[in-house]
Amino acid sequence: MGHAQRGRSGMSDITNFDALRGAMAENSEQPEGPARNARAEELLAAAEKLNIPLAVIEALGHQLKVYNYSSEKGKMFVPFARLLRMWDERPEDFDEYETHSLHWVFKWVSAGMLDQPHIPLASIEKWLGEMEHRYRLAGHSERAVRSAEHSVAAHVGDVARAERAYAAWLAADRDTMADCHACELHGQGWWQAERGRDEEALRLWRPVLEGEYTCAHEPHTALASSLLPLLRLGRTDEARAHHLRGFRLVRAMESMRGAYAEHVEFCALTGNEARGLELLAERPAYFTDDGHPQSRLDFMSVVALLMDRLTGLGLGDRQVPGPAGREWTALELAAHARTEALALAARFDERNGTTHVSERARARMAREPLAERLPLGVRSSARAVPPPAPPAVPPGGSGRPDLPALLAEARRRSDHLRPHAVEAWAAVAEAAEGVELDPRDQAEIADHRAMDLGPEGIALFERAAELYAAAGDPGEALAAHARAAYVRALAGDVDGAFAAVSGPYDEVLALHAAGETGIRQTASVLMGRARILMRRAHEAEGPGAEAVRTEAGAAVREVLALVEGRTGQDVRLAARVAEAQAMLAELAGLGGDLETAAGLFARGAAAFVAAGLPWFAVEYEARLASLAHHLGDMAEAERALRAALEHGGAHLEAPGRAQLHLQLAEVVGGRGEAVEAARHALEAAHWADEAGEGVTLGAWARQQLGGFLLRQGRWAEAAEVLESALPDLSAETHGDGAIVQTQWWLGDCLSELGEHRAAAERRLQAAEIARHWPEQHDHATLAHLAGESLGQAGLPAEADRAYARAGDLWRELGNVQGLVRSLRARAWIALRAPGGLAEARDLMADAFRECEAARDTAADVEARQQYVAELGNTHRQFGDLLARSVSGSPDDDCVRAVFEEALSQLLRSAEVFASLGEEALHSRTDAELTAGLLEIEMGRPADARARARAVLAAYDGHDATEDDGGRSVVGARRAEAEHMLRLAADD
Repeated sequence: MGHAQRGRSGMSDITNFDALRGAMAENSEQPEGPARNARAEELLAAAEKLNIPLAVIEALGHQLKVYNYSSEKGKMFVPFARLLRMWDERPEDFDEYETHSLHWVFKWVSAGMLDQPHIPLASIEKWLGEMEHRYRLAGHSERAVRSAEHSVAAHVGDVARAERAYAAWLAADRDTMADCHACELHGQGWWQAERGRDEEALRLWRPVLEGEYTCAHEPHTALASSLLPLLRLGRTDEARAHHLRGFRLVRAMESMRGAYAEHVEFCALTGNEARGLELLAERPAYFTDDGHPQSRLDFMSVVALLMDRLTGLGLGDRQVPGPAGREWTALELAAHARTEALALAARFDERNGTTHVSERARARMAREPLAERLPLGVRSSARAVPPPAPPAVPPGGSGRPDLPALLAEARRRSDHLRPHAVEAWAAVAEAAEGVELDPRDQAEIADHRAMDLGPEGIALFERAAELYAAAGDPGEALAAHARAAYVRALAGDVDGAFAAVSGPYDEVLALHAAGETGIRQTASVLMGRARILMRRAHEAEGPGAEAVRTEAGAAVREVLALVEGRTGQDVRLAARVAEAQAMLAELAGLGGDLETAAGLFARGAAAFVAAGLPWFAVEYEARLASLAHHLGDMAEAERALRAALEHGGAHLEAPGRAQLHLQLAEVVGGRGEAVEAARHALEAAHWADEAGEGVTLGAWARQQLGGFLLRQGRWAEAAEVLESALPDLSAETHGDGAIVQTQWWLGDCLSELGEHRAAAERRLQAAEIARHWPEQHDHATLAHLAGESLGQAGLPAEADRAYARAGDLWRELGNVQGLVRSLRARAWIALRAPGGLAEARDLMADAFRECEAARDTAADVEARQQYVAELGNTHRQFGDLLARSVSGSPDDDCVRAVFEEALSQLLRSAEVFASLGEEALHSRTDAELTAGLLEIEMGRPADARARARAVLAAYDGHDATEDDGGRSVVGARRAEAEHMLRLAADD
């Protein structure tokens, strides 16, 4: 960027002071960094050639400023020393502004010295005295001096002196040398947090965090500094928000390595190590930039902390971003960063004669996590943590695993359908290696191993059946055969599965009738057959489908007839009843009876909960929620989703948890609860990432989260989340609509954040996709919004093209209001061009014609009133445009003529709105008050007074707190009218 700029405005273009000032102003707008600094050095050389002392003074001040706001802060001492020498030799060369600036940057130099360990502490103390002396001579308060003294004392660890200086700082009067409110409050809050007073720190930072006080580096640093205090206080939602807001602010600012480090630290302490690595990868120069040793110490300390976290998670061999020139593992970078940090700290301590800096660095590197995993909502890979070690096997008396205890635990889990029964039997199998087991034990091990294998477990189920038979349990043998048959159905061979289960079905019924097997084994075979028939019912199509569903329903009811009323304390039988209810629900749904299906799913889920098996209810509650949503019963959908999350508890798998939270976010958001909806969307994004579905389900969740944050006016957070979602959204997976909506929302966020060029890019990208859609309303709206952003970005030609495109689309759509608004916007753009008033008039004339034609042909009263209101707005804007099109005294005939025309348009606007009655009162009074201001400017105070009184009379009987879209319009209009009366009286 800097090189391109030098090509545009080289030194040869700077032939006078004005050109120099323009070039410095242009350079000030460039991104922080070496290119901007190099340009400042060129401009100083150009200033010296002008032979104007003030030009050199201003160029030195510019150079000092860009150095201060960069990673090359150490360079600012040379231009400052030269400025100070020039002041001492010829103070008359400095104008008022540069005199103020010279004293102002004393503070920068003081802080800069403290951050450079090669500058002796005695020199810093001497400089502090020099600053105090010069401020006193200039008549300034000692507030800035005491603030600087506090920084010195805090840096060396002299708490007593720091507290005295802090008190003196606050007691001294604020004057023009005091730091801005935002910077002062940040420094005061930092000290409170340093002393362990987190609540007080946050109280001090509140006006900065809420935007009451801002500056070039605030709330950037306050947001970063607030992260750990918020975490320590358990205010994790605020900490997350401050990270998303704050990182967005510091990302592009090279000079903010210290604040950047605090965001990396936040990631390291909240289970977001993967995001921490992403942040390191964005700023490779931060590892080596040595122009500001203090921020390098901060950064390397945090790098060591993050690498230690990864190493502690068993990821020491993972490749990580680090200093250029080689590849780094986490373990290697941890050692390197710690060495670098402690070496820097030792240099500071040697300079200071204390151990304070090293102690702080060691404490920072040793910090423990403050949250196990704080979901952030932005895209992040799941932590690659090695799987936890299996639970220790209880030893027997010989030190070998206690096989009887393992068998008892495995049977308890399987008999009562507890989670992890399969894993418990796997532990039995491992412990039983080399041990002679009886056939029953072998059968159960084989049976549960087969359950874990899926389609590959058929042969093992058959082996389990043989072992059950050998153990004298023919009923369980038949149940194992039925399980093998069902697995065949799952593998796609439904007919083969039904044939395989038919024999066990007949046999088990005979055994049960003879009293030779129990109800549990019989129910298992019957349920296996019913499941197979359900698979057939799901696949059935055409005329025979109903008969297949009827057969399946009969099989399910056979299970119910066997077990209903006979479950007693048998959890397995209770589960059969619940599952059968859910199967009947599926059949009802397949038959199109959705209301019956919903009721049966509810009964099945309730039966699982009543049996003490709530985790089995989750699937059916989720399906009930989908049915209820489809039926428009949003209250039941919400209840079912909440129940599913509650009943799933810790047993819910990450993908299922993500789906449930995402569905709940949609339902809750649909009834306007954006805050709670955002919480669920955040959880959905987190669990989708944990499940490895970040680019599919996670992208949906982030897109929704961004929308819910936007609805709350949390623009920066929403932008971070939406930007994170966008790369993973694809037309194939998520559809064009999701991409357009995300770009649209992102454009809205960026517009609110003042990033108008970026907002325009997003809106134009969305419009380009929407232009291919059959319905063109979105295309027109996005083109119009892009025009707004381009205009605000200072790109009038591009804005005019976008508005023209929107206008053509509005015309094709028959949307007169959109067309008129695009014409008015183009008129304002035309006015800004040299000689553009004529074109602006033509565009406004087009707008009038469109409004009047639509008004005259309106199909109904409501439509006609809309067009009349648009006509009133057009008169109002045309009047304002005309008044702004001229400059000079109203005594000038040309100026007065334009003012008269503008006034007539404003009065016509008021008349049009008056015709609409009370509904247009605010619009009418706005036009009247604007006309009154113009009348004052034209020297007609009596007319303005009369107009102001008319406005006040119009609001007689209105509540002053009455609002319109959240604004207290009545109170505002009365205040404007009263102000106009005072202006007209003074005139």
